[in-house]
Amino acid sequence: MNSVFNATGFPSEDYYDYIIVGGGTAGCPLTATLSENYQVLLLERGGVAFDKPNLMSQEGFLATLMDVDAYDSPAQAFTSEDGVLNARGRVLGGSSTINAGFYSRADQEFYRRSGVNWDLRVVNQSYEWVERAVVFRPDLKNWQSAIRDGLLEAGVSPYNGFSLDHLVGTKIGGSTFDSSGRRHSAADLLNYAKLSNIKVAVHANVERILLASSTAASWSKQSAIGVVYRDQMGGYHHAMVRENGEVILCAGAIGSPQLLLLSGIGPRPYLASWGIPVTHHSPYVGQFLYDNPRNGISIVPPIPLEHSLIQVVGITQSGAYLEAASNVIPFASPAQSVFIRSSPLYLTVATLMEKIAGPLSTGSLRLASTDVRVNPIVRFNYFTNPADLDRCVSGMRRIGDVLRSRSMEDFKFREWFGGEDFRFVGPALPVDQSSNAQMVEFCRRTVSTIWHYHGGCITGKVVDGDFRVIGMDALRVIDGSTFNVSPGTNPQATLMMLGRYVGQKIIRERVRRK
Repeated sequence: MNSVFNATGFPSEDYYDYIIVGGGTAGCPLTATLSENYQVLLLERGGVAFDKPNLMSQEGFLATLMDVDAYDSPAQAFTSEDGVLNARGRVLGGSSTINAGFYSRADQEFYRRSGVNWDLRVVNQSYEWVERAVVFRPDLKNWQSAIRDGLLEAGVSPYNGFSLDHLVGTKIGGSTFDSSGRRHSAADLLNYAKLSNIKVAVHANVERILLASSTAASWSKQSAIGVVYRDQMGGYHHAMVRENGEVILCAGAIGSPQLLLLSGIGPRPYLASWGIPVTHHSPYVGQFLYDNPRNGISIVPPIPLEHSLIQVVGITQSGAYLEAASNVIPFASPAQSVFIRSSPLYLTVATLMEKIAGPLSTGSLRLASTDVRVNPIVRFNYFTNPADLDRCVSGMRRIGDVLRSRSMEDFKFREWFGGEDFRFVGPALPVDQSSNAQMVEFCRRTVSTIWHYHGGCITGKVVDGDFRVIGMDALRVIDGSTFNVSPGTNPQATLMMLGRYVGQKIIRERVRRK
């Protein structure tokens, strides 16, 4: 925190070796790594988490997602054109500061499909660097333990115990919540930084990338030479890069393509329709945007449950990942709130959900405004590829198997005439789960997000295998917008690894050029 300041206190113009836009899941580890050798400015549009109790505890997870406003809240809500409510992180640490904390490394298919020539030895070293600082082994209580046992009864095997690796079967994963329930995030990785080499500006909205020709020749590439950002008071600042420096976007799958478009980097006809001067025609900016659909069921249990976010995962062979959570939420009926003066009732809701691998369905992003603070218009086109529906149906049938397991018996209510059944909150699974038509309809009707959207600047279309924007100099994108597939069960581990991994690669490249 000694290097973190409100943007209002920064000079109107200053020079750095690297300017990183977005202090999120990839941006923080990238900043820390580059600061080992170079002077780095990290620009974050949100504030800091440490004075906000909801952000720092598991219990505050739902409250953080619900307590939103247009320009300042740590979670920025948006609704896609699909009608699904979603959220972006707007705080130092990014979405790693508002998420459910589950930590699991990428699957091997991610590396094969990513378009990047990975050095897996350095990949593993980068994961370990992250894990020493922010990853803990969770202590399972009753709901998570029952889910683990139910998954095994339902055939999601073998049991892999506690592991950070992506392994088919059932496992306990890592958590970024420590044993006291306190959250750790990508912002903690700034503790690795060389403090004399970093400055972090919060409440700094980057409005555009500054570009100039690399040489005087007419055919010369455009080169990033800095950024313009605005502070809370409306003041403008210019941050400029020194010779051999770079501007690096780490603003995420929504923010990075949005900023490229606002800077004139994107499809020429589309930018012209907005009156944005075209600096570089890049037809795929904002295209190939993906979001992994989430489907599931929720129940009210007859017994008290702990508050738990995701700790156990079932990784199936069919491309469905099964996870669970339990939350204590305030509940007041209209009658009680009007006629009875008392404290609110609290209701425990237990959820069992699935995320599908991939996905294969693709969407896109377009501008809603030239104001960078206004969320772009997003459409994910959930389940337009039939293979995604097949995976959803397979995963929901497996959830049905878990609900029929012996491990779930304690979570049923005893009925008046001797039977037992679950009390569902929201839709229950179809009674006839063998009916493909009914299961497909359930998947379509109950689709929501697991907040793992990615793409929009994907590798091979917008950036090359070194994350450089194709056709430009001194400009990279290093975040989930470059992914064409979600890395395993949960992406935050891979995004933090990515910041460390590419930072080391940039340092090695510059040393070789000397």
